[in-house]
Amino acid sequence: MRVRRLAAWTALPLAVTLGLAACGSGGDGGSGGSDSSVVSIQIAEPKHLVPTNTTETSGSQVLAGLFSPLVDYDAQNKPYEVAAQSITSSDNKVWTIKLKDGFTFHNGEKVTSEDYINAWNYGAYAPNGQDSNFFFEKIAGYADLQGKAPKAKEMSGLKKVDDLTFTATLSEPYIDFKTTLGYNAFYPMPDAAFSAPGVLKDSYEQAPIGQGPFKMKGAWQHDSKIDVERYDAYPGDKPKVKNIEFRIYQQLTAAYADVLADNLDVLPTIPTESLSTAPSDLGDRYRTSPMSSFQFLAFPTFDKDYSSPDVRKAISMAIDRDEITKSVFKGSQTSARSFVSPVLPGYRENTAGKAGEFNPTEAKKLYQAAGGPSKIVISYNGDGGHKDWVDATVNQLKANLGVDAVGSAEPKFADLLTKVEKKTPVGAFRMGWVMDYPTMEDYLGPLYSTNGSSNYYGYSNPEFDKLVKEGSAAKTQDEAIAKYQQAEDILAKDMPVIPLRFGENVFGHSSKVKNVEMDLFQRVNLVKIEAAS
Repeated sequence: MRVRRLAAWTALPLAVTLGLAACGSGGDGGSGGSDSSVVSIQIAEPKHLVPTNTTETSGSQVLAGLFSPLVDYDAQNKPYEVAAQSITSSDNKVWTIKLKDGFTFHNGEKVTSEDYINAWNYGAYAPNGQDSNFFFEKIAGYADLQGKAPKAKEMSGLKKVDDLTFTATLSEPYIDFKTTLGYNAFYPMPDAAFSAPGVLKDSYEQAPIGQGPFKMKGAWQHDSKIDVERYDAYPGDKPKVKNIEFRIYQQLTAAYADVLADNLDVLPTIPTESLSTAPSDLGDRYRTSPMSSFQFLAFPTFDKDYSSPDVRKAISMAIDRDEITKSVFKGSQTSARSFVSPVLPGYRENTAGKAGEFNPTEAKKLYQAAGGPSKIVISYNGDGGHKDWVDATVNQLKANLGVDAVGSAEPKFADLLTKVEKKTPVGAFRMGWVMDYPTMEDYLGPLYSTNGSSNYYGYSNPEFDKLVKEGSAAKTQDEAIAKYQQAEDILAKDMPVIPLRFGENVFGHSSKVKNVEMDLFQRVNLVKIEAAS
């Protein structure tokens, strides 16, 4: 998540206003801007645009306009109903989900409970290869949909009650199930998305049909743009602008030049090389807000060069996080020495212990004793503004460990993820996480569980898996947090990744728009933004 939410850009934490507004009697959508106005927002090329297959921030940003979630989150990170009328359970195991009446897909189909059941079953069916498959694992019957030859195509835990009601029975109690339902994997898909039961049309991803405040305008123009327009039949709060162009950039520097020249309306992430001048360049169009990002350096733990926890700890101790945060990020990020974001209950400082402390002398001794590789490669996506901090990191590793160290850029984040998924040798690699939903479990389960959806490094520890599972099944939040903290302590011992930085939204916009807000998930609030005149 993300994390939705693997983050392509240098994540720069918690917008006061979150996501899509709750359903209500919103205005007619025209206030503050002309119906002919087009707001342009920079994104990277998404990897996917199918809800159950989208786990990075750019794809999530687009889907946040096309779909409406069952729940969103208030300023205290508590879920509130959006497309759902109610989500209830007496035992945290059997959940009853009632939908609000009046939602329709962009092709006119009425949204029903079956649209959720069909979409979730599609995402959970292993042969479909959906990146968010993992998020359905707590639903009863999920195991029967796994493997090359699954026993079933539908989860036994999903049952239709009526057109607007269905139940989700879990394999065991899960205290945060309602909270997870704000994630895009749990969006519905219409009958029109499928060519046959459980078979998604090849064309659907190029022009997804959702039930949110915007609908596709044409098809996805790869490496160029994605156009959407206001869906006037949306029953919730109406967007203030009619058209949004998600403009795809290969380089943040080019996007920054465009926002300065008023040729781009919203740049969600200021490039690192412009952080020192952006406040004066943009004036009151330079903005910051809290966000949930976590930047880290990951290791292919299946590679003998990085299979030793001591090698990974030594590399961590050889990196001066505070210096890089100051010199490269101009204080716009904070050093991370824990595996869970400080925006969440249960966060503790410095859970990495000594491995998170800068100590070049001890780092070199430990590295040599553990037989670390003579050359360290750090792979990163070239479309994400990472070069400066990667260069600074490899220079520190050269100086502090006495090894050769280089950065290696892949053209796009999707390219890097594809190589990592195929276990193509890339050395160590940068990763970013923006939470899928506000729980500690979201920073642990997807990233480090043996079968975690975003465990790209092959990490596996049965005791860790057990503790995360016990935390999920806890009866109270306090009990859950205690288990999650124990699981985090295991990460500190094994160090499958190196925590580097926690970020915040550092963004800019043109003079043509106003009311630009970004949320915890590094997304622009598409309902509130409007034309300046």
